[in-house]
Amino acid sequence: MENQTQNAFRALADPTRRSIVRLLSSQDMTIGQLTDRFDMTRAAVKKHLTILSDGGLITVEARGRERINRLEPQGMAPVLDWLSYFDQFWDDRLNSLKEAIERKEND
Repeated sequence: MENQTQNAFRALADPTRRSIVRLLSSQDMTIGQLTDRFDMTRAAVKKHLTILSDGGLITVEARGRERINRLEPQGMAPVLDWLSYFDQFWDDRLNSLKEAIERKEND
């Protein structure tokens, strides 16, 4: 699980890869379609796609000669699990602060 979380965060660490994830959230795309959206070579886009695939954030399906890249929403689960800890942490802290302020106001 820890390696899966690290791979997902590594994949999301780069702004280009985050942009690719956003694009794939609206439609499946080939490498060529993605390359048209960025000012980089096909090989550079392929490298980003490999890292996203290793992170479990996309899947690649061969359709004839094309390779279709598809967002894998479940791949975000390790990231969301990690972030949910901090979401709960801040909820607890803010609730404690609220209670402390209310106690002070009632004194």
